[in-house]
Amino acid sequence: MSGSLTEHEVARFSATGHTGPVAALSPKEVAHYRGKLEVFEAEQGQPLTALPGKVRTKTHLLFTWMNELAQHPKVLDAVESLIGPDILLYHLTSWLKEPRDGSYVSWHQDSTYFYLEPFEQVTAWIALTDATPENGCLQILPGSHKHGQREHVIGDPRGNLLSNGQHIELSIDEREAIPVVVPSGHVSLHHTHLVHSSGPNETDERRIGIGVSYIPPHVRFVGEGTKSVTLVRGSDPFGYFGRETPPTADFDEAARNHHAEKCLEFFESHGSRNWA
Repeated sequence: MSGSLTEHEVARFSATGHTGPVAALSPKEVAHYRGKLEVFEAEQGQPLTALPGKVRTKTHLLFTWMNELAQHPKVLDAVESLIGPDILLYHLTSWLKEPRDGSYVSWHQDSTYFYLEPFEQVTAWIALTDATPENGCLQILPGSHKHGQREHVIGDPRGNLLSNGQHIELSIDEREAIPVVVPSGHVSLHHTHLVHSSGPNETDERRIGIGVSYIPPHVRFVGEGTKSVTLVRGSDPFGYFGRETPPTADFDEAARNHHAEKCLEFFESHGSRNWA
């Protein structure tokens, strides 16, 4: 299997459920993508996460530059090392924490929301700022992916970036957790079953990360309804999913309408567990 990860990095992913950080974007590219985001936010007069319409979800369907970022060759090279040369973009979430806003992410597994089998989804966490323990970087329980899907329960949603305050029904010894420090321009990769969370941003600067979920095309959706994806590398000989339409202009009417349609499709297919 080709790709950018070394044998050691691939073995680490298998053993711990996580690997990285891996260098992906140049400083010039980081400035470009962050600049695009913040120019848009300035035009709107508020952060992306405060906008209505689930704008932080499937953001690659709203902006040409976000779609481009999600298909960055070095990010896809790293993903290819783990799931092979045929890659579908299944989901994307913009994880923004404003300075000292108190927001956090409870302990969870990505697989809880996605209804995919086999369990081969990989999340690439792309850092557009440094991610550190001080500003609420990812923290993981290494090896927890080996225990399969855990039960989750709804909790207090206040301050939680997960919509219903959902969290894993498991006693977590946080002394076993490892912070995942990701320098700006790097990508961290984790397994769909890895138990992880993140704390609040206690600094005076923003923390910006883009979480992109990728799958090989032989993976199936086993929930209710249908799902659509974007083919980002190789081919899809299986055709289990519908297709998303990449934006041709940033946040125009066509992009907003398509984004709304695909978000509705995504959340409706989860039935009562509207958790993504």
